[in-house]
Amino acid sequence: MGTLSLSDFKEVRVPAPWGHIAGRWYGNRTERPILAIHGWLDNLGTFDRLIPLLPDYIGVLCIDLPGHGRSSRLQPGLHYNMYDLIYIIPRVMKEYGWTKVSLMGHSLGGILSFFYTSLAPNTVDMVISLDILLPKPLGDPGRALVQVAQEMDKHLVEEDRQEEGNLHEPPSYTLAQLTKVLAKGSHNSVTPEFAKHLLHRQVNISQLYPNRFYFSRDGRVKYYHSLPVESGLAAEMARRIQRKPYLIIKGSKSAYVGVECEEPMSILRQNNPHFQFYEVEGGTHHVHLHAAEECARYIVPFIRHHRPPNLTSWSLTGKEQQLSSNEKRRVLEKFFERMKKNKRSKL
Repeated sequence: MGTLSLSDFKEVRVPAPWGHIAGRWYGNRTERPILAIHGWLDNLGTFDRLIPLLPDYIGVLCIDLPGHGRSSRLQPGLHYNMYDLIYIIPRVMKEYGWTKVSLMGHSLGGILSFFYTSLAPNTVDMVISLDILLPKPLGDPGRALVQVAQEMDKHLVEEDRQEEGNLHEPPSYTLAQLTKVLAKGSHNSVTPEFAKHLLHRQVNISQLYPNRFYFSRDGRVKYYHSLPVESGLAAEMARRIQRKPYLIIKGSKSAYVGVECEEPMSILRQNNPHFQFYEVEGGTHHVHLHAAEECARYIVPFIRHHRPPNLTSWSLTGKEQQLSSNEKRRVLEKFFERMKKNKRSKL
């Protein structure tokens, strides 16, 4: 069986009241794909290195969250928050008529996957969570509240800047400068080597200066609203998920799956043969980007087990195939081999 091609995709737009949700649907587009959701300040390019390692019989729909990548921004006067973003999942499902969804999320995308699965567990058939489960704890409450207050002020300043920016182009940078800014903003989780996978969907070419670019994402997403989940609530959310197939991959150098996740993970694990947890040695928060091969070692068998090929739906004459040609050949060989054995047994 083959793997997906990064060049085999269809650009999609899911209508929304504020504009649209942009995405790329990789591979098989004849049946329900895996819905992949990126992390905070990232975009669907975060999955660029993982996509070519996934089995080609199932598609993957990667989306840009509102204000990120090529998705529409929210209207002026609104702000981004984690809880409203949960509604993106059922909105995509409604657009394509899905009654079930398979989720793969990194960071914010993984948190949204956990929240949504706990709210509507009967609509989810599997979850792949990359270096996340819950929002990180606030730490010192006093310092955290000061930070939230400061971000409120910064959000208003950003709105004013954008209003003025309609008349002026935002600050622009060279490509080398952009990679350094991205690395610094991610605490070096996205190294300059892998920055290109994210930059291609979140920068525009400057119309004023040659060979310079500016960030095209909504600056307000930097100040999106998030509060940690109280331990009792996190435990109850995990209980609602019950025996759902759930895979969590953690980077060993990352602190995003910490002690706050121990109780809900223990609940997810209880009497659940479909729960899996792995730690990738040396991995940072963007473990799927810089250690894609290691992640795929766990993700691919998980997908094959919980979303196996639909052998009843392929057409030997059609161009849209559910399985690769090699896989079909092997299946047919096994079929004819069984027929020969049956004939010999009757003689």
